[in-house]
Order: sequence, then C-alpha cells, then structure tokens
Amino acid sequence: MIRAIQWATGSMGRTSLRRIVDHPDIALAGVFVYNPSKVGVDAGQLARRPETGIFTTNVIDDILATDAHVVIHTPRITLPYDALVDDVVRLLESGKNVISTAGFHWPAAQGANYAGRLQKACLAGGVTLAGVGVNPGLIVERLALAATALCADLEKIDVREMVDASAMASPEFVFGLMGLGTDPARSDIRAGPLAELYTALFSEVLYFSAHAMGTEVQRILPDHQLTLAPADMVITAGPIAKGTVAATQWCWNCEMVNGVLLSLSILWTADPNLHGGADVGHWTVDITGRPNINMRVNISEADAGAPPSRALSDATVAVAIRTIPDVVAAPPGLFAYQPPAAWRAHFR
Repeated sequence: MIRAIQWATGSMGRTSLRRIVDHPDIALAGVFVYNPSKVGVDAGQLARRPETGIFTTNVIDDILATDAHVVIHTPRITLPYDALVDDVVRLLESGKNVISTAGFHWPAAQGANYAGRLQKACLAGGVTLAGVGVNPGLIVERLALAATALCADLEKIDVREMVDASAMASPEFVFGLMGLGTDPARSDIRAGPLAELYTALFSEVLYFSAHAMGTEVQRILPDHQLTLAPADMVITAGPIAKGTVAATQWCWNCEMVNGVLLSLSILWTADPNLHGGADVGHWTVDITGRPNINMRVNISEADAGAPPSRALSDATVAVAIRTIPDVVAAPPGLFAYQPPAAWRAHFR
C-alpha cells in the first residue's frame, strides 16, 4: 500500500484527493491546505467522502513529519515561476517523492542552478521529483513526439490548444492567471509577469522536445496574441468590459539546432465564437515532414451539464495518480516520461 499526501485542495486538489481516497492501492496519509478555513477538517469532508480520520493542516512541518511515500502536489501555479520551489525542496529532503502538476516538467530548461538545487534535494532525500500533466506533460512530450517516429524526415511540429474559460468559476484564475479582463491600454500582459511565467513553464516542453530528438534549442521566438471583447461580456467568473482582453493566445516558435521548428500555442478564451466557433477543449497536432501527420486529441466530460474544465481536471489528476508507482520505483533524481523513439536526425 502506497502512503500518499495530498498537497493543496483547490479544484484540482479536491479531485486528486477523491482519487486517492477511492484508490485500492493508496492510503491517504495527510493533507496540506492553504486556506485557514479548511484547517482541521477531515479529508473526507473536503472530498465528499466518508470520514477518513486524516485531518488537514497548513503547517508544512506537520507534513514533513508524516510518514508517506509520495506527495501529490497540485497547487495553483503562481508568480514568480519558482515560488513553489522552496516547499518542494523541503518535501524532497524529508524523504518524500513529489509528483507535481504545477511545473517541474524539465527543470534543466530553467538553468543549471535551478535544476541542480532540485536534483540535490532529491539525492539528499533519496527520492524522485516528477512534473506531470496534460499540457505540459503529455500532449507534446508523450504523444506528438512519439508520432514523429512515423517520419522519414521532419520539418515542423505544430501543437495548438484551445480552452473555453466561460464556465470557469475562479475569478483569481480567469482574471489573474489567465489574464482575461485586463486592459492592454494600461498594461500589455504579453510583456509582463504573466508572459514570463508561461514562457518559463512551457519552455520546459520545448527543451524536453529538443532532448528527445537528440538536439538542442537554438532560439525561442514568442508570438503572443490578444483578442479584445467586442462588447461587454459576462462569464461565470465575472464581467469582461468591452475593449479588454477576452482571449489570450500564448505562442512560442522554437527553432532547434537540427532544423526542426516546434510551434506551441495555447488559446484561453471567454467565448469560442470569437474564433470562428471552433471546437474547444482539444489539441490539434500537425506534423510536417515525410509523411505529414495530423492528430486531434479531444477530452469531454461524461456527465451532462458539467463544466468543460472538469474533464481537463480529471485528465490531469489521472496522469498524476498513474505516475505514482513509476516515480516511487524510480532512482533518486529528476523524473520525466520519455516518448517512444522520437524522430532524430542522427543516431548518436
């Protein structure tokens, strides 16, 4: 039986907590919360499950002293990007494997000092750190790259994501981390802290991809776009005034030393009709080479009436839970799933 701690109980964290409580091979060992109003609550209450006898805490020393194999780390990603590192280092040094959905996918992308500190903590605790998720974590790293093995020659990998934010309930997430509702006349988020945050996060996808193809990143060119609201709008998280941001498209074009171009685009929108009514909640992968390859990945919620974002939460948590036995069994250090035999220009 694997003993697991759930770190954070927001929307993603509560989903993870339910999966841990329900899983036949996992025993819940502890729960860390940020909100003081959640402290001292039985985990079953937060997960809408019977009482577990495990009570929440917001004291990290309580978590460090808890006997557990792994921490499922699902806090909301924050500014700056490295804000979560101190807590993760302490968890690793205490001898707990960490599986995070909030970064840590390919720490080498952030430089030797950043990655080295995490690697040192892993070795000190004799444990492993894994950053997992859907995007980043799976769409490019484990699906698109694997598909390039069908190519005799490869020119470009183009990955596009669209997410409908209209039903998302958290104003802090939609207006804060997504950047919707901001006024570009006052502050252009494409040149501010949000751009730095997402460049740091998604650069890990780009550097991972270069590694998988046996090459290096030559340069990364951002091409971020904003769509402004043509009229006043109201979404679940709140109002969006005319002329403010109704959609953000974060895009990076990465040129590899081997000549391959990887374009990664993430579109978050308050209304898919602003973009021609395109389908939402999916990824489109176009691989240009010999031959060309086109893939579409779509996830949807089985329950009628559920918000579109719930399917993505379910998928992200499923990836994290499935990772547990692989991370626990892995040697100490930094962990990342490798794609099966991605395309390479050279065998070396």
